[in-house]
Amino acid sequence: MSCGPVTLFLCGDVTLGRGIDQILPHPGNPTLREPCVSDARVYVELAEAKNGRIPRAVDFSWPWGDALQTLQDVAPDARIVNLETSITRSDDFAAGKVVHYRMNPANLLCLAVARPDACALANNHVLDFGYRGLEETLDALAGAGLQAVGAGRDVEQARRPATVTIDADRRVLVFSFGMTSSGIPPEWAATQDRAGVYFVPEPSDAAAAEVAGHVRQAKRPGDVAVASIHWGSNWGYEVSPDQISFAHRLVDDGVDVVHGHSSHHPRPIEVYHDKLILYGCGDFTDDYEGISGHEEYRADLRLLYFASLEPESGKLIGLRMAPMQVRQMRLHHASSEDSRWLQAALDRVSRDFGSRVALEPDGMLSLQPT
Repeated sequence: MSCGPVTLFLCGDVTLGRGIDQILPHPGNPTLREPCVSDARVYVELAEAKNGRIPRAVDFSWPWGDALQTLQDVAPDARIVNLETSITRSDDFAAGKVVHYRMNPANLLCLAVARPDACALANNHVLDFGYRGLEETLDALAGAGLQAVGAGRDVEQARRPATVTIDADRRVLVFSFGMTSSGIPPEWAATQDRAGVYFVPEPSDAAAAEVAGHVRQAKRPGDVAVASIHWGSNWGYEVSPDQISFAHRLVDDGVDVVHGHSSHHPRPIEVYHDKLILYGCGDFTDDYEGISGHEEYRADLRLLYFASLEPESGKLIGLRMAPMQVRQMRLHHASSEDSRWLQAALDRVSRDFGSRVALEPDGMLSLQPT
């Protein structure tokens, strides 16, 4: 059996719709139904007003920018993202939602260029364009050879983990589910006879036991199990006691990595019983850079998380994070000053969880043993 470490790439919300879709080679319908914006190209204009002109049309790799080289350099065994974009031409705007994200299926190469092994879909935007939009999203991902997880044509498919085969003896299993706290409407829950997402209403002990049951059913010796959770508010560093209890219960019952997302900025990091818990990974790619508000959280700074795990036990060996900054809807290596700001913020909010974060000479952040 192979004995080298398993390295995972994890990140927060990958949003390639709306403004980003408009700068790609095949922009879709820009129509929006937001209270203040009716055309997705407005978000491009806002970004340009802040950081300069964005060429049209950009290459499919543009939004990923420097992150692609970092991914190539680290060469993780599995790449896991939260895909917070419907891939569809549908105009079935979901009622009661203020924001809708879609990208033209013809621009799917923009996702494929990053070679994700698992695309978590249990979030509050995958059904922004109705069940027709979800069906087209699932078909588009399958057609491109990309694994969707957390949404499906029925509840069985939505709960089924994505499987990433590393070698003959080892796999990474990714379970994707989302909660009400992230803005997922309860009616989006997949059922036996309706498409939707793997929906968990709240971080209760009963819900943790249910998720853990699915993990135990699928996991076999040598596997690494990742619980990718869309939960919590957009802003703030606080992690609720029930979220902490829920994450701990998952680890106690067989989950090796808790991959949290929904917040627009990184949240605390914890190592519990030698297992990694990321309470919120922050945004990764999006069209937000021209939107003002909440500047104290520096949502323009992004992170690539690289977690190395023991192959048999799933215990954390080390966590390194690559700081990026978004400019012109493209990820760039963060400056030394911005990297220090991000290190200090993460270190401060993670201390209560027994974690410390350092800035390494090569510009990466690292989780420090305590």
